[in-house]
Amino acid sequence: MIKSGGAPSVDASFSSQDWRKRLARYAKPDAGRAVGQLLTTVVPLLASAAGLFWGLAQGFWPALLCALPAALFLVRLFIIQHDCGHGSFFRSGRANNAVGRVLGVITLMPYAAWRRDHAIHHAGFGNLARRGIGDVTTLTIAEYRARPRCGRLAYRLYRHPMVLFILGPAYVLLLRYRLPLANSFQDRRSWLSILGTDIAAGALAAGTAALVGPVAFLAGWGSALLLASAIGVWFFYVQHQFEDTYWRPAGSWDFHAAALEGCSFYDMPRILHWFTGSIGFHHIHHLASRIPNYRLRSCFEENPELQQAKRLTLCSSIRATRLALWDEERQQLVSFRQALAA
Repeated sequence: MIKSGGAPSVDASFSSQDWRKRLARYAKPDAGRAVGQLLTTVVPLLASAAGLFWGLAQGFWPALLCALPAALFLVRLFIIQHDCGHGSFFRSGRANNAVGRVLGVITLMPYAAWRRDHAIHHAGFGNLARRGIGDVTTLTIAEYRARPRCGRLAYRLYRHPMVLFILGPAYVLLLRYRLPLANSFQDRRSWLSILGTDIAAGALAAGTAALVGPVAFLAGWGSALLLASAIGVWFFYVQHQFEDTYWRPAGSWDFHAAALEGCSFYDMPRILHWFTGSIGFHHIHHLASRIPNYRLRSCFEENPELQQAKRLTLCSSIRATRLALWDEERQQLVSFRQALAA
């Protein structure tokens, strides 16, 4: 059975070595499946883009109908890039890096810079001492109360759904990974990754705009990218921000507990799992990030312990957007109203 709340019923006697042994057989890239995923993503994406540009010439509604599938295929393409960053999509590290860099030009997510931030997220998610890089900023109730009034207001605005899921994706797409100002100048790899992606994407955009027209390109492809970014931010949010998630001080933080208790199983229709590269099996991904997306479902189905994850549905994930502060006493993520009542 899959539980909808509470702590996962996972055998506490399982050690890190036990998990490594059990999951090792799934962490094996398959070149045939990888190439198949690329073909079934890139070809429909190109067809959706062509339909999008054609739709713009016909009117608003035909274009809108093509923008959604284009955005969904962009999300699926990003998941492939994400797997390349974990070294899990192909067996060859060179192949992962080469494909990841090319896909980063299309998704506008610079491969090396994003991979660095995401690795930090994996290494310390749920650790209260390691917040701030690659995650959604989360304050404890005590930290929120200690802020001055303007600081509390700024945090309330930041956690508002309009900011998180509309302004936030636009910021990530148009500023955070377009200008390397958030990275130290000593971090030259991230600088080169961001600027190199900008140059390559600019050249690709100029060529496409010359074919379809600059207005059609900006309106069509821009809307698909923004929608894909919003979907991506939404998934990243709901996979960690739910009531019984996991946050601990550095001294009591545990990697495997963070993966099993701080990551949800997002229970969605199968077609949405396909478009999102099975990233809804997020607890497994954090437990063993070298498992490619095309093996996550079989890993889930063949290991009953992993089916006891903290399950979120589409409805319960929407309700979770009101949660904003970590209550260290109750070990729960709570809303501003609950925090004031406490």
